[in-house]
Amino acid sequence: MLQFLKDLWDPSAAASLETDGLGLLTYRSNLLGADLRITNFGGGNTSSKLAMPDPFTRKDTQVLAVKGSGGDLGSIKKTGFALLYLDRLNDLRGIYKGEAHEDEMVGYYPLAAFGDSRVAASIDTPLHGFLPFPHVDHLHPDWAIAIAASANGKAKMDEFNAKYNHKVVWLPWQRPGFELGLMLRKAVEDNPDCDGIILGSHGLFTWGDTQRECYINSVRMIDDMGKFLDEHERKLTTPAFGGAKHQQRADAAEVAASVFAYLRGAVGRMKRSVGHYNDSPDVQEFANSHRAAELAGLGTSCPDHFLRTKISPLYVDWNPQSEDVAALRTKLDAGLAAYRDSYAAYHAEHKEPASPAMRDPNPSVVLIPGLGMFTFAKNKPEARISGEFYVNAIHVMAGAIALGGGEAPPAVLPQAKNAADTKAFASLHNYVALPRREAFRIEYWALEEAKLQRMPPEKEFSRRIVLVVGGGAGIGRNTALDLARGGANVMIADKNEDAAREVAGEAAKVAGAEAVSCCYIDLTDRKSIDQAIDKTVLAFGGLDGVVNTAAIFVAPDLNGKLTDEKWGLTLSVNVTGNHFLLDEAAIVLRQQSLPATIVLTSSANAVVPKRGSEAYDVSKSAVNHMVREYAIDLSPMIRVNAIAPATVVEGSTMFPRDRVMASLSKYKIEYAEDESTDELRHKLAQFYAQRTLTKLPITPADCAQAILYLTSDRSAKTTGHVIPVDGGLPEAFLR
Repeated sequence: MLQFLKDLWDPSAAASLETDGLGLLTYRSNLLGADLRITNFGGGNTSSKLAMPDPFTRKDTQVLAVKGSGGDLGSIKKTGFALLYLDRLNDLRGIYKGEAHEDEMVGYYPLAAFGDSRVAASIDTPLHGFLPFPHVDHLHPDWAIAIAASANGKAKMDEFNAKYNHKVVWLPWQRPGFELGLMLRKAVEDNPDCDGIILGSHGLFTWGDTQRECYINSVRMIDDMGKFLDEHERKLTTPAFGGAKHQQRADAAEVAASVFAYLRGAVGRMKRSVGHYNDSPDVQEFANSHRAAELAGLGTSCPDHFLRTKISPLYVDWNPQSEDVAALRTKLDAGLAAYRDSYAAYHAEHKEPASPAMRDPNPSVVLIPGLGMFTFAKNKPEARISGEFYVNAIHVMAGAIALGGGEAPPAVLPQAKNAADTKAFASLHNYVALPRREAFRIEYWALEEAKLQRMPPEKEFSRRIVLVVGGGAGIGRNTALDLARGGANVMIADKNEDAAREVAGEAAKVAGAEAVSCCYIDLTDRKSIDQAIDKTVLAFGGLDGVVNTAAIFVAPDLNGKLTDEKWGLTLSVNVTGNHFLLDEAAIVLRQQSLPATIVLTSSANAVVPKRGSEAYDVSKSAVNHMVREYAIDLSPMIRVNAIAPATVVEGSTMFPRDRVMASLSKYKIEYAEDESTDELRHKLAQFYAQRTLTKLPITPADCAQAILYLTSDRSAKTTGHVIPVDGGLPEAFLR
């Protein structure tokens, strides 16, 4: 009976796929990937050996369908599996020249591709192809890896087998590849009644004669391992990590917001990244514990973990109860410098002539007691997933310690192939980490480098974080959507929260839900601005750009007069609000010390005097000069520019239906009461367009494109300028 996991297999759903072997493999894979306790995002592998009609002979032939390189079980589709002729894959055993040459075998996988399959076969292909079972699962559940990463792992596996009536076989550590595939095959030949294999410091293999049998065998095996670990954890008399050395700060989120951008800037000197903050109970227990520093320094075990988290995180030795944020920043600087030096030494010690050049030496995981965990990657989902992988590592360490029960480790660790190899493995409190040499052989493996090279090029605004104020409508809406399409992480801020939320939903459809967030902002309230910036930092790790398209136009009364209150409100929003915004944003941007951009929205009215819009026109003139002042003040790292549109009617909150109708009447333009607001706006926009040299109405999309240019590196040498988007207004020509 299952205790921790659920049997998600739906017989009716499976029945609809009964004649589609690849469809059932996809279904099985999606079920396994739906539970992160079974395998992490992008981790693990599944396969089936299927009979398919050969496109040349039209006769059924045996085909290996195996998850393609870089795929994710939870979201994989039928097109994500690599298809290979099984007999050709098995023929490779006859030309294999030994472990020193195993990487050469990967070049043969494309030659064994079946039909029109062009999915890159993963390095796990021979592991699945050489096992004599129709359906195979290779998974990385924390409970299994805890056994695989225990100093007494083999003995505990024997105990597990006896208690739960399993026949799992133990294999010592071997880097995934052709050699491991042969080892797996031999293990099954030597133990024909086995029902699973644990790979030391790696993961679990299970199988079945049918798709259903394979799935339930995997789920039951993993659930039994969960029970086994739970029994040991309940017997612990002291906490696995030695108990709490520090307490979580009551203001952890506030302090995290104050240091996140600084940290992101420090780890992003070589390559900008996006951040994720995690203060979950598991993270708090580990980061605040007595053993956190030593265990973090030891490194992770499972290859799937450290490919995202690096071999070890940076643990910052900061006392959250007795030291302030200034001390934390000092310790961050010292810790990062030491980490970079250590990483460079790691690369120098283990590199070979053919090794790729050293990659970014900064950590991707940073642990700070009292606060939690900060993780960094090329985008928000990857940053979150990197954190999830380290949480997996925390679970593995806790499980291994529980399995040890305080006993001394054996003289020869089961992860090692022989006694001589034991000293390469570091062990602490029964937890065994992967040797640095083996970690390097995977991290800088030519096959991993090839996988990186196959990744699609990043979009223009990838790794960028932009706060769009006024993003709920008009120019701001178009700007937010265009930034999202360009790969940016966007915080959409607006005084109309419902409008901001609606635009965030639109942006999420093109960029993914994690790349977009929204919040309330009131430009007349400095605290509201500060909160919006803090929310942006906590959501994505920092700030690379600020765009403000929000402004108000208050019409005078019938006598052409504007009350003092309305005059003051116009300047408060359009001038002082921009000052507040730039003043608060500058704090974060300066802490981050990365090139950044600010784009404000001025108006052609700033240089064209008109009757009836004096307050608005004066406020926009002030914005023009504010751009110049702040460009000087914030240089050289932060560029400040603006756009100056002519009248934008389409989608503008400044042109509600009643104002549009009043303007149409003023200019003696015919219209009908039953015309839609959009139709009325179109008429007014066409009228304004006739004032320009191009005779074209100015749209929010036009303005958004100008803003994107100023936000991008394409304008890296432009600051202190106001770019007209007015269709050519002679009255607004630069003077």
